Amino acid sequence: MDLVDYVDRIWDGRLSVEEYHTGNPREEENAARLHADGLSELAEGVAFWPARSNVVAFKTGEGLALVDSGEKWSWPLFWEHLRRWSGGPVETVVLTHGHPDHTGGLWGLDAEAERAGLPKPHVIAHEAVPRRFEKYERSFEYNAIVNRRQFQDPTITWPREYRYPDETYCDQFELRRGELVFELHHGRGETDDATWVFLPSQKMLCCGDFFMWVAPNAGNPQKSQRYVGDWAKALRQMMVLAPEILLPGHGFPIFGRDRVETALGDTASYLESLEQQTLKLMNEGASLDEVLASVRAPEDLLTRPYLRPLFDDSEFVVRNVWRYYGGWYDGNPSRLKPARDSAVARELCALAGGPGVLSERALELDEKGDLKLATHLAYLAVLASPDDPFAVESCSIILAKRAEQERSSMARAIFSEASVRVRNPPG
Repeated sequence: MDLVDYVDRIWDGRLSVEEYHTGNPREEENAARLHADGLSELAEGVAFWPARSNVVAFKTGEGLALVDSGEKWSWPLFWEHLRRWSGGPVETVVLTHGHPDHTGGLWGLDAEAERAGLPKPHVIAHEAVPRRFEKYERSFEYNAIVNRRQFQDPTITWPREYRYPDETYCDQFELRRGELVFELHHGRGETDDATWVFLPSQKMLCCGDFFMWVAPNAGNPQKSQRYVGDWAKALRQMMVLAPEILLPGHGFPIFGRDRVETALGDTASYLESLEQQTLKLMNEGASLDEVLASVRAPEDLLTRPYLRPLFDDSEFVVRNVWRYYGGWYDGNPSRLKPARDSAVARELCALAGGPGVLSERALELDEKGDLKLATHLAYLAVLASPDDPFAVESCSIILAKRAEQERSSMARAIFSEASVRVRNPPG
């Protein structure tokens, strides 16, 4: 595959964005097709592994330096292609953050070094990465649950052990390997432990998950705090360095200074707009409900091929801004120390005349096109009477319709899983 031509077709709309974005049901098929082509050499001594989680490899004259190590499942194939490109030892790995899809290949790299009688790669990361690993070790069951739901894959497991970095840094770090200089910069965005890497001699930017070819994963309702304003700030800092090639953690390279600047600037503007709108209303005393009803992402930005809300959702981003500045209390006192959901549901069903009444009204609202309100009533009926066949069937149908109508794969996955779960509750 001609990677430059492929990116051109994505950029100008000849290739549908739905075909390649993170979370696409055909993502694994697309990844397999790209893997068949192996590494793409972007410049002399620089190779790009286009996968669900990308890896960038550099020949340094002292061995190989990698930015990220890829996923554990695809690592053997990556290693096979890396050996075809260069037989040099992997001397250094820079981690852009601590997510397992970027760190999973470290075990394989260590094993290959040991097999060859060589030192293990020297792994460098931000100082918050070890704390992330410690947190994951304490919550691996939960992370398995939410990732199975998010990616609609019941086989997903979550690592219980991690390969910790050998060296960490705080704000900035200059790494020299042979003729190459890697400038490491810390920023908070999708995570608090993120690193972006700039190579001044190559005008090349390895930005990790600060750019993903979809609207930023800055809201994710099942994951820990995201940092919307800091994310935009980091993107603006990258722009100052005038990179000419952008190598993201997901998706494809962007070539040319103008395109890179446009992509980074548009992404920053998207995040800044959502945060500024949300903060304005918070400062006026609005509740979260009022904020969610008012804040909208700029429509012109949502038309960009790299800012479609196909993975995360701008409404989720707004919630994360609220959580960062305002905590979890949403302004509704009934939810400060609430009654059990099931108790509220039983009371409302009693007032309405039974779960069947709520379910019938939910289906009427569905017919009128108000699926949001229909979901509330349908789910209340199930909470009040989880063994009522009509309530269960109605709720499952409505949740499945919600899933069909969502653009965000996160929302689609949660509604899909809920549609199945009301029919087959755990336990």
